[in-house]
Amino acid sequence: MTVAASSSSSPSSQAPRICVVLVTVPDEEAGRALALEVVEAGLAACGNLVPGLTSVYRWDGQVRQDPECLVIFKTSASRVSDLKERVVETHPYEVPEVLALPVVEGHLPYLQWVQGEVERAESSE
Repeated sequence: MTVAASSSSSPSSQAPRICVVLVTVPDEEAGRALALEVVEAGLAACGNLVPGLTSVYRWDGQVRQDPECLVIFKTSASRVSDLKERVVETHPYEVPEVLALPVVEGHLPYLQWVQGEVERAESSE
C-alpha cells in the first residue's frame, strides 16, 4: 500500500518567511520595555517574555551565573536586520544576544498574521 505524503508535512511555498528572534535581557522589566518598543515600532508582530532564566556563561575570563529574562520575537525575515539594529542600539548589555532562527513550518494563518503585522507597520513608515 502506498501512502501519499500529506501536504501539511512539508513547508508551503506560499507560507511567508518568518523568523523567531531570541533576545536575553537582565530582567522582566527590561524585557517588557524592549518588547513594547519593538512591537510598537512594527519590527515584530509580538514578543513573549520568559522570566526566570539563569544564564551560565563565560565573560572576561570568568564563568558567571546571572538571572535573565528571554524575549521571543516573531517577525518577517525582511525585518530581522532592523529589529537587530534596534535591539543593539537600546540594549543595556555591551554584547546583547540576538539570535534569528528561521521558522521552517508553522500554522499558516499565524504566519500570515505575523507577516501582515510587520508589513502594515513597514508600509506606514
